[in-house]
Amino acid sequence: MNKNSNKAITVVGFTLIELLVVIAIIAVLAGILFPVFFRAKQSGQKTVALTQIKQLGQGVLMYIDSSDGKYPPSTNYGLADTEKGKLWTNLLMPFVKDQKIFIAPGSEGIFAQKWEDRSMASVGYSSATAIDKEKGCDEGQKETANCIAFKTVASFDKNDNPSNVAMLALTPEGPLDKKYLGYEFSPYNGVDNPEKSEMSAPLVSDRDLVKEQPDLPAELLKPVYARYMSTGSDDGITPIIFADSHVKEFSAKAIASTDSTIIWRFR
Repeated sequence: MNKNSNKAITVVGFTLIELLVVIAIIAVLAGILFPVFFRAKQSGQKTVALTQIKQLGQGVLMYIDSSDGKYPPSTNYGLADTEKGKLWTNLLMPFVKDQKIFIAPGSEGIFAQKWEDRSMASVGYSSATAIDKEKGCDEGQKETANCIAFKTVASFDKNDNPSNVAMLALTPEGPLDKKYLGYEFSPYNGVDNPEKSEMSAPLVSDRDLVKEQPDLPAELLKPVYARYMSTGSDDGITPIIFADSHVKEFSAKAIASTDSTIIWRFR
C-alpha cells in the first residue's frame, strides 16, 4: 500500500483578490506603455513622411526644369475628367516613379490616378496652382476666397521668395460624397491675416476638419491635416514642401500662428 495515498493533495492557486491585483497592474502598465508605443509609431511615420514629401518636392523641380519654369497645376480644369493631365499626381509620376511616395504613412490614402480618386489622396498640393484659362481668377485678384483656379500657370523667380511659399502638405482623405478632396489644400479658406494677407494660413488642425466643417462647399473645404503626434489640440505635425523644394515640419498651431512666415496666398 502507498504510504502517501491517504495524504491530502494541496493545490496552490491565486485567490480572487490576487487575480484582481494582477489585472490592475497589467491595466496600469498598458495605460502607461500604449501612449509611448503610439507616439513612437507616429514619430516613425512622420520621419518616413518627411522623406517621401521631399522626393515629391524633387519631382516638382524636375517637372519645372522640363516645362520652362512653370509649376505643375494641382488641377487643370480645361481637361476632361478622363485625361490624366488633369491631376498633379499624374504630372509628377514620371519623375517620382513610385505611387507609395504620394501616400502619407499611416493614412488610408491612395495614389490619386483617376479624377474620381482625388478625394482619397493624403498629400495635398496648393490649389493656388490650379488653372482654368476660361473661368479662373486673374493673377493678383483681391477677392480670392472663391478662387478654385487661376487663368495662368504658377511660376516663381528669386524675388518671389520661393523658400517661404508652401506648396505641399498633408491632407485628410475620405469618400468623395463626404466632401473630401485630399489631393489639394486651399490657401484661401482660413482666417485672414490683416497685416500680411499672403501669410493668411489655410484651415489647419491635427483633427479631421472635413468632419467638423460640414457647411462649407467641398471646393473650399480643403484643409491641411497635421496628422502626426496628434493631441487633438493642434500640436500635431505635418511636413511642408516649399517652392524651392526644401521640406520642414510644422505643428498646426505654428501654421495658424500670426507669427508664421509661411507664404500661402502667393497669387
